[in-house]
Amino acid sequence: MLITHKPAVKLQSIKQSVCVNFNYDVHFTNGLFQIDNPLLAQVIAADGDISPKKVLAIVDGGLLKHQHGLLNQISIYAQFYADVINLIDEPIIVPGGEIVKNEPRFVEQIHQMIDADGLCRHSYVLGIGGGALLDMVGYAAATAHRGVRLLRVPTTVLAQNDSGVGVKNGINAFGKKNFLGTFMPPYAVLNDFKFLTSLDDRDWRSGIAEAVKVALIKDADFFQFIVTYADKLAARDLKAMEKLIYRCAQLHLEHIATSGDPFEKGSSRPLDFGHWAAHKLEHVTDYKLRHGEAVAIGIALDSTYSYLTGLLSQLEWQSILGTLKKLGFTLYLSALTEQLHQPDHPHHLFRGITEFREHLGGKLSITLLQGIGQGIEVHQVDLCVYKKAISMVQDWELSHS
Repeated sequence: MLITHKPAVKLQSIKQSVCVNFNYDVHFTNGLFQIDNPLLAQVIAADGDISPKKVLAIVDGGLLKHQHGLLNQISIYAQFYADVINLIDEPIIVPGGEIVKNEPRFVEQIHQMIDADGLCRHSYVLGIGGGALLDMVGYAAATAHRGVRLLRVPTTVLAQNDSGVGVKNGINAFGKKNFLGTFMPPYAVLNDFKFLTSLDDRDWRSGIAEAVKVALIKDADFFQFIVTYADKLAARDLKAMEKLIYRCAQLHLEHIATSGDPFEKGSSRPLDFGHWAAHKLEHVTDYKLRHGEAVAIGIALDSTYSYLTGLLSQLEWQSILGTLKKLGFTLYLSALTEQLHQPDHPHHLFRGITEFREHLGGKLSITLLQGIGQGIEVHQVDLCVYKKAISMVQDWELSHS
């Protein structure tokens, strides 16, 4: 018996475009948890729901060494604004620094608390601490219920002017920085300048590197501000730092909002200028090197490469390295050269370029400088020139130490 089949009916593909608007405010204040400062309560009450909202707080343990009364302040604040804030449990205390991104148990702990305390998508996770803690807390909040509202309270320079105001969250895995993560904007960011007064010198300085980075690729006038106030910034002048943080945060937010690629679907990552080497240096030093310290070295290296390839003038190159040095950064570490003779060694610096390419999306895109305030994207680099750049940075560091 002959069986015939009718040709399948071809259905036209459905093409759908989904547009989603994200709105969040970045606030600047002093004494966020003082009861005469209603900012936090106002932010939580802004959605118009008159019932108190459940809030789970996660606090950087390193912060508590310097802010001894913080937990009590948070408790008193929540009690005073009890008509808005329902602090559902004792704050979770976790370590600060990169360890909190290296161990998955901290994310699991937050997930367990969200589940046990019945938080919903209209509840709040309140992260208080440095950039590493906020990255981890943001990842936990974004992956519970597909997104619990995240309130960030950055307490370091780097978190207030860069990582804490953006849309990325993540933790480390497989020896790679931010291998696991999400793009999820916070509900709001609350920068309290008072926290900066208790930072040690390394953490104070570290965040300035991100301001140098964004100034170099986007705003020559801002870089000149940093040059002019470098001595004051190094001497911990709070007013100068407040201006630096505000402009740096503003430039980062403008890029996120206007670049056309806020969730980094493409391979262009200008805000990661200096970061391919920085991420590798953090890993090979077992994260003893602060992120900003590593970024300063990465900036020096990529600026030197830009100079060697004719993109940057000698005067501009010297100004960049001189400013970084005046701010107090060390621009050369032995980790830059220790494994350069062993290309297959996992700590070989140039493996950072491969890892950076993979993280970007498969296509290499590195930002260099074609002038102060003018970033340029390149898609291939000459490793021999980079080796020469490393040698020049080493010589420069030795001659200016």
